[in-house]
Amino acid sequence: MKGRKKVRLMAAAVLTMVLAAGMPGVAASAQEAEPDSIFTEEERAYIESAGPLKVGYVRDHKPVSFHDENGELAGISRSIFDRIAQISGLEFEYVELPAGSVTYDYLIGEKFDLITGVEYNEENQKARGILMSDPYLRSRKVIVAKDGAAFEPGSDLTVAISTGSQTIKKVLKDKYPNFIMVDYGTTEQCFDAVSSGEVDLLIQNQYVAEYWIYKPIYANLRVIPVLDMADQLCFSAVTSLEPDEEEWQQRKTMIDIINKSIAAMSDSEVSGYVIAATTENMYVYTFQDVLYQYRYTFAILGIAVVSICFLLYLNMHIRIQSIRAQANAKAKGDFLSAMSHEIRTPLNGLISLNYLMERNVDDRDKISNYLKQSSMVARYLLSLVNNILDMSKLQESKIELEHEPVNLNLLLEAVESIEKGAMEEKGLQFTVEANIPYPHIMGDKVRIQQILVNVADNARKYTDTGGKVAIQVEQEKTPEENIRTTIRITDNGHGMSEEFQKKIFDPFTQERITVSQGNQGTGLGMAICALLAECMNGSLKVKSRLGEGSCFTFTFVANPAADIEEKADEEKAKGQDAAALPDKMSIMVAEDNELNGQILAELLTEEGYQVTRAENGRRAVDLFAASAIGKYDVILMDILMPEMNGFEASEAIRAMDRPDAETVRIIACTANSFKEDQDRAMESGMDDFVTKPIDVQELIRKLDRYAV
Repeated sequence: MKGRKKVRLMAAAVLTMVLAAGMPGVAASAQEAEPDSIFTEEERAYIESAGPLKVGYVRDHKPVSFHDENGELAGISRSIFDRIAQISGLEFEYVELPAGSVTYDYLIGEKFDLITGVEYNEENQKARGILMSDPYLRSRKVIVAKDGAAFEPGSDLTVAISTGSQTIKKVLKDKYPNFIMVDYGTTEQCFDAVSSGEVDLLIQNQYVAEYWIYKPIYANLRVIPVLDMADQLCFSAVTSLEPDEEEWQQRKTMIDIINKSIAAMSDSEVSGYVIAATTENMYVYTFQDVLYQYRYTFAILGIAVVSICFLLYLNMHIRIQSIRAQANAKAKGDFLSAMSHEIRTPLNGLISLNYLMERNVDDRDKISNYLKQSSMVARYLLSLVNNILDMSKLQESKIELEHEPVNLNLLLEAVESIEKGAMEEKGLQFTVEANIPYPHIMGDKVRIQQILVNVADNARKYTDTGGKVAIQVEQEKTPEENIRTTIRITDNGHGMSEEFQKKIFDPFTQERITVSQGNQGTGLGMAICALLAECMNGSLKVKSRLGEGSCFTFTFVANPAADIEEKADEEKAKGQDAAALPDKMSIMVAEDNELNGQILAELLTEEGYQVTRAENGRRAVDLFAASAIGKYDVILMDILMPEMNGFEASEAIRAMDRPDAETVRIIACTANSFKEDQDRAMESGMDDFVTKPIDVQELIRKLDRYAV
């Protein structure tokens, strides 16, 4: 079973790379499709006079057609419709068809113009006078049966048929007269029937079958591509059974326009839509058989796999929206190529490490080494997710910078403290020289530090042992009485070519030279730093020479701020924490995910904390209300939970009429890491915020500070 799932993932990755390789040609076809050059005068007149065309679709036909998170049509059909609208100028509105068989009386009564996802049947079209478009998606029919089952065409086999695939019945009766066909309302019901043994097999479109079979509940099924049966999907015009000549001509003109639009699309463009609809909804397998015995291993691997899925979904969604808005299909191909490179390499490492762990279960030394390597890869994937989140928000101009007092002297001390150990470990001379007459400014301390640490890390990475890295800071007042701060980070490392300097701030960019081999990175860090600098009304520039080193100059302008006594405030806060909490802490973990809650509780218990589990927000409130005064010192509160979410639970606890309701520490633990989520947590009465995947060591250090 495990081997079959690995083959699935490898096949999916190969299919993605093969299809993505052809995608750069999409841009050319998009530009060549000029409406005036392909439509007749009569067709252009129809386009101008026609209002939005009403399109009916089946919602559970993934990845061809389905509902997205907003309840709208998504999938391959939607991408085709959007492209037709772009080429022709036609407008469409999408309405879900009711479950079960749909009659012509219903379609005529509800005034539908088109039905999508119809199986193309030229013989049926001619016999009944039905208007069908040319196929927009060409695939084949496959058989889905239980793993290990044999397919014998001459046997009396029961076959599940969904109501949306009724045209296949006649073909099956002619080719396989011994088949006994059983109707089911939806595609999922067909898969359930085969999985449970209610029927022997089902016959379905290849793309649809491959989507459903990735679900874990169908792990006992397999695809058998033995049928010599094409499956072509098209659009069907809705006409009355006895249409008049004018109505028929209008419907025919509409179909002609759609056919010409379909013909204007290249194969690689349609392949891109298939990739978008399948990879966003692909299932990533888990390791259930040894989950408890190697729970820490699978926790690390689970974080990596979930991060990859989230990354694929988020970035495919962003890029697809950009392509629809700007008709920039080439950008989509470039993005897929870059993402494939950055994700497939560490994912291959994780899969290989898991294989090695399974082969060396009894060798504790090897398992320990593999776990360390898995952790490193998982952290790299997490950094890639964080960088993508930053990049997407920066490119959409949705990031909000803090505007609060910042002490540049303290900020530079923090940067020096972060970098000094790594610099010394590599044998580099690291210096910080600051001429800061105006240390107190208004700005975003975290983002300024992010830029400095990222650039300093880059300098360390590309400077050999014995080299130098220096940070120099200068300030001056502008004519408007603001403060201009200039920070230069220089090194005498490998340097960069002039050509590469022109694109260093582009996403997914690394110079592929021999000296950089082994320096793993996402190629997003410099792009994010440059965009952050622009958000601060500043800039990030570079000057470099190969073999001589580089100089990055970060300049920004800020308003002056009053003097800040941050160190005193921090010491005061620590003193308050020490007075408020006892040495030994009792912690409540409010987490609805069973695996996450179990792992976190066990980790904290092993560290000596007293831990109580609450499976949702309502249970957390009830446990606190029923506890003795002062029993709980800290509550680790997940945000998205059933019955009562973390925000509501925190507000309910703070509102209780008991003294510890105000003093108990409530820490938000959530995968939602945006600033608005942190603000909402503070507004609901929480004291602190940690993001998932949780850095356990950092969480323990935070808890220990509370208990001092």
